[in-house]
Amino acid sequence: MRLVWGAIQRQAQVQGSYAGAVTYYASALRRGGLSGVRDHLRRLKTGAGFADRPPSDAVYGAWIERYDTFGDAEHEKAKAIMATFTRQPLISVVVPTYNSDPVFLEAMIQSVQDQVYPNWELCIADDASTQPQTAQILRKYMSLDDRIKVVFREVNGHISEASNSALSIATGEYVALLDHDDVLPAHALFSVVRYINKHPEARMFYSDEDKLTAEGKRTMPYFKCDWNPQLFLTQNMFSHLGVFETALIREAGGFRKGFEGSQDYDLALRCVEIAGHEKVVHIPHVLYHWRIAPGSTAGSRSEKPYALLAAIRALEEHLKRIHAEATVEQIFDEPAIMRVRYAVPHPAPKVSLIIPTRDGVDLLRQCIDSIFLRTIYPNYDIIVVDNGSVKEETLSYFAQISQKANVRILRDESSFNFSALNNRAAAIATGEYLCLLNNDIEVISPDWLNEMVGVASQPGNGAVGAALWYPDDTLQHGGVLMGLGGVAGHIHHKMKRGLFGYFGRAVVRQNLSAVTAACLVIRKSIYDEIGGLNEELAVAFNDVDFCLRVGEAGYRNVWTPHAELYHHESATRGSDMDPDKYDRFVKEVQWMENRWSGKLEYDPAYNPNLTLNPQLPQFTLADPPRTHILD
Repeated sequence: MRLVWGAIQRQAQVQGSYAGAVTYYASALRRGGLSGVRDHLRRLKTGAGFADRPPSDAVYGAWIERYDTFGDAEHEKAKAIMATFTRQPLISVVVPTYNSDPVFLEAMIQSVQDQVYPNWELCIADDASTQPQTAQILRKYMSLDDRIKVVFREVNGHISEASNSALSIATGEYVALLDHDDVLPAHALFSVVRYINKHPEARMFYSDEDKLTAEGKRTMPYFKCDWNPQLFLTQNMFSHLGVFETALIREAGGFRKGFEGSQDYDLALRCVEIAGHEKVVHIPHVLYHWRIAPGSTAGSRSEKPYALLAAIRALEEHLKRIHAEATVEQIFDEPAIMRVRYAVPHPAPKVSLIIPTRDGVDLLRQCIDSIFLRTIYPNYDIIVVDNGSVKEETLSYFAQISQKANVRILRDESSFNFSALNNRAAAIATGEYLCLLNNDIEVISPDWLNEMVGVASQPGNGAVGAALWYPDDTLQHGGVLMGLGGVAGHIHHKMKRGLFGYFGRAVVRQNLSAVTAACLVIRKSIYDEIGGLNEELAVAFNDVDFCLRVGEAGYRNVWTPHAELYHHESATRGSDMDPDKYDRFVKEVQWMENRWSGKLEYDPAYNPNLTLNPQLPQFTLADPPRTHILD
């Protein structure tokens, strides 16, 4: 009962009232039954310590006061910086309104008027509001500021048509989208124009965001990563604050009727298709305050279920336009998360699974048995790289499995070098794809290889990594984060199964700088193109270096939670902290620091406002952040 009461209190804060919390859980009960509510409560109970929740209001408030307050001093510095801008474009802030709460509407307008960057116009379309106060407020502000333009629609057409009406009176070079009850901080447009000057080739910009409680307190910040095409296919990470080149919006055809609730997501998908992923830039600052109001999706996507249906349809149409053979499904109700399921190419390309080993026959048998018993992928072979096994039971097992038509044993007597062992096997592999696999891996999901090949086969993708779990069902590998603890570390490490992670990132496919080679799939042509694993790195970081070189060659690495395997980590090799291995480990750390110094300080898959301190939970606030409000 304490857990239930705590959940209701937390949801009441999100929804703005206890009545809203009760409505939320009643809706959850209808959707998922008692088991769905039970799972939600279990996640709340086990989530402590893994940044599965936003910071408390007290912690976030103190952080805002120290690092995210735009006072008089910052205002004056911003003016000095603006004087150096090569470009000072007109920004059209586009807003649809309908029977707006007068207090929220005036706060929205005032937040635009308070912008330190002066070259803006506020383009509002009132969608035939039936409450006279809305028109009265809009006319009042039009008379006070000639930068405020309003079109009054005679017929209610809903948000897409209203947004197009507002867009029709926009004359700026760029368009910023703002909802009628949300607000912008005073430096929002200044920051946008600063990034326009930094990235003159870019056509789309987006920022971090947080939410406003009913009392106007900032809460629940979302510090986003840099542009992440795979993550964008699971959630609308672009909106709030989303800024488009006006010509791009017009080329895309504006907002589409029938996508209400996700009209901005549909627009962003179509604009990215035209502009290209390289033309999208992330601004790592909170430039949008999303109001939590009754009926708003700021509190819960379940408030507007039609919005999720529209998002799924927008994504399905996007996949058709780019000729991707894939389907879309909703994998969770709350948070509302989508999954794109890519089809395996037909016929299924051959995958060569490379498994280095030295004795440890029980682990190897468990690994290979799980592959044969649980893998539904139809076309693969296995190359076991025997690095000097001496035990009779191991050699007997090799003789047994080598009788299978799709198993080969490659004997290698050299001293242990993980990179060299894999490279030698890759040289003789006949698969179109390679799968690097540790001997202590055990398959969980039967379609693991279908998922990884389906992702690896998409244009532009490089290395694909899997979700690896410890036997106690805590996460061993959720992708690799550069700079964590110095060089690199695993994301959401030791998080319990059933949790979503930071804004769902533990349960969605996403682009990352690196993934582990304990289970990694890649086209053999890419492996050969970059020269395989670096044999200077015999044990540690060879997979990280490999993935960084894949990225350097122009490919995007991907981590997927939909390929799940157990990892009995390093059971046959021991710890890098053993005295006889420590010196080698230190040298490999130094090698990485010298080779990839620029990559270790800033990982595009992580936000500079979030900590890299290995003693703190990941995705908690950095103190101080690695960026400044005026950067």
